Amino acid sequence: MRCPFCKGDDTKVTDSRATDDGNAIRRRRECLKCGRRFTTYEMVEEVPLIVIKKNGSRELFDRSKILNGLLRACNKRMVTRQQLEDIVNRVERKIRNSLVQEVSSVRIGELVLNELKNVDEVAYIRFASVYRQFADLDSFMAELKRLMGSDKKKA
Repeated sequence: MRCPFCKGDDTKVTDSRATDDGNAIRRRRECLKCGRRFTTYEMVEEVPLIVIKKNGSRELFDRSKILNGLLRACNKRMVTRQQLEDIVNRVERKIRNSLVQEVSSVRIGELVLNELKNVDEVAYIRFASVYRQFADLDSFMAELKRLMGSDKKKA
């Protein structure tokens, strides 16, 4: 590691510990040339995840888009911000654990719906109505029946 002060190449690590969130390692280093100390952070470099939209265009994965959609679906519902953050975290983890570099927006939407169904059914229907673009009352009712059918299987 190069010293930011004298640009010397020889440094030694004097202390290492995980950061509070556990996503990085904080290292205190000392330059063997000038003796000054500095801090570095080491973290995993994630491969950018590309989302393939319904129209075929591609864009970088943006977890805030999922969170914003969930916030709209859960408006005036008894769902906490932490529950929504947890949903986004689980969805992102599932996608990244699949080791793909490209994922369709359809797949992301299905993962979100599966998670949301367990949290709030009204929010699930709201999210599904936008995500699945219900064209009429019949498609809306079909989704309600499917949701009610899955509830009967649980019982």
